[in-house]
Amino acid sequence: MWEYTEKVKEHFLKPKNVGEVENATGIAEVGSMACGDALKLTFKTDESGRITDAKFKTFGCASAIASASALTEMLKGKTVEEAEKITNQDIADALGGLPKEKMHCSVLGRQALEQAIAYYRGEAPKTEEGEIVCECFGVTDRQIEKAIRENNLATVEEVTNYTKAGGGCESCHDTIREIISRVRADEKPVTRPRLSNIQKIKMIDETIEKEIRPSLKQDGGDIELVDVIGNRVLVVLRGSCAVCKASQQTLKNFVETKLREMVWPELTVEEVSK
Repeated sequence: MWEYTEKVKEHFLKPKNVGEVENATGIAEVGSMACGDALKLTFKTDESGRITDAKFKTFGCASAIASASALTEMLKGKTVEEAEKITNQDIADALGGLPKEKMHCSVLGRQALEQAIAYYRGEAPKTEEGEIVCECFGVTDRQIEKAIRENNLATVEEVTNYTKAGGGCESCHDTIREIISRVRADEKPVTRPRLSNIQKIKMIDETIEKEIRPSLKQDGGDIELVDVIGNRVLVVLRGSCAVCKASQQTLKNFVETKLREMVWPELTVEEVSK
């Protein structure tokens, strides 16, 4: 059974901004009832292009409802350009993390946002061209490639979690593996300068202070850096994070991901007692 964060439960049990915005300037409908997840997103902007209202209607599970609810809250007050930078990981982070099997719900939200912004700009809806790989859920090779690149996916299971592809009859698993191999082969290795341990510790500490701690404090949590041993980052969780059942999801899906992005790609985060 999946464990949901308090934020997911809150947005599922008492979803915000349900419905449709009147005279919407951004409109999108993604997914399908046949695949089990469908989402309609509408938003309205003022004369300066700032989003003043956003609402949703969805057919889906608790994570789909929570993701859509969180997304509408994130959109309010942002310019369209700022909203365009929201990623599916940002949606998951706003919920304190999602079970890995439910990450496709945040991806659905991101897809709806892309289409709504295209509508706002008078552009044709962005369609994912390509060949159908997963007949069960109608997922194309282009959609799978995009998910792999944007979320650094490496296994069939991860692709299924983010796109649903391969979650039915499993006959497409070999094709998904081939796509993963092709995408990985196309990626150019990033050359990073070697860091001394002192440099690494300083960068980790700065990232925690500027990028991680503010987000945790919004929900009454906190984090303390204890030590850095090689690529192991030892931390202590404080406040609400210390007693949260989803603390390990927060460590891996948010803290570790952010440190790998900002400092070094091989870092691992471990919680210790102090």
